[in-house]
This record gives sequence, structure tokens and C-alpha cells, in this order.
Amino acid sequence: MKLLPKMLAAAVLLAAPAFGAFAHEYRAGDLEIHHPMSKATLPGQPVGGGFFTIINHGSQPDRLVSITSPVSDDVQLHDMKVENDVMTMRQVKGGIEIPANGTVELKPGGLHVMFMAIKQPFEEGEMVPATLNFEKAGAVAVEFKVEAAKPGEAAHDMNAHD
Repeated sequence: MKLLPKMLAAAVLLAAPAFGAFAHEYRAGDLEIHHPMSKATLPGQPVGGGFFTIINHGSQPDRLVSITSPVSDDVQLHDMKVENDVMTMRQVKGGIEIPANGTVELKPGGLHVMFMAIKQPFEEGEMVPATLNFEKAGAVAVEFKVEAAKPGEAAHDMNAHD
């Protein structure tokens, strides 16, 4: 019976990192930034994507105007759309508005971050540092957790640039 408490304690410690991975959030004024993440890239893949959710609890809109990161000298905000069965991806000029009392989700297949000409592949389990620059909330340092890419997913949004 003395072994059972030790086994339970070990199970809790082993499970803790998995639960912690889902709870990485950041706050800046009225903004909450939930779970910045990226997908692992293939060797030689020149770009990486970034995704997260921003919740604005304030009565005034804000705007994500840019992102910087030491992993890329050119980090862009992009939007992907499918029109007439043709997928296009374009850089978002002027940033992304975060409406008052609203939520914006940056996700695959829609608004997202593109780390252009990455300096080395993103590997599962790593954290990619970046700074989100908001019009009102200012600069917010975050880390994108690199998660495993699912088959066919790593390249789906990397070849559709206009």
C-alpha cells in the first residue's frame, strides 16, 4: 500500500507538463492571448506558421500591427481564403483589428502568422520567442509552443502565396 501513493505522485508529475501545454496564456491590458503555437517544420522548409487566439475584454478595439521574432527577420500576418476552389494567401496590410469585447482566432486556413525565411527548422517541443506589437496594448513577449505536424499539414499553407 505504501507504493500506491508514490505511483500516484509520479503519475501526476508525468502528466503535469501535458496539462501545462494547454494553459499558456498572456495578458496585456484588456487583451488575453491564448496558446500561441506553431507546427514542426520539415528540414529545408523556408517558412513556419503561427496560431493563437486574442480576446479583447475592453470597450475599445485594439490592433495587432506587427510581430517580431529572432527566428525570422520577416514575420508577417497573413489571411488564407478559398474562392472558387482556389486557395490564396495574402499578407494582411495594416494589421488585424481586435474588436471591443471581441475575439480573433489566428488558425490554419484563416488569419495566421508567417515566419518567413526561418533560420532553422521548428522542432516539436521547442518554444519560439516572439513579440506581438499592438496599437494600444503595446509590445507583448510570447512563446509559440511547437507541436507535431499532422501528415500533410506542414505544407498545406506554405505553397499558396500570391
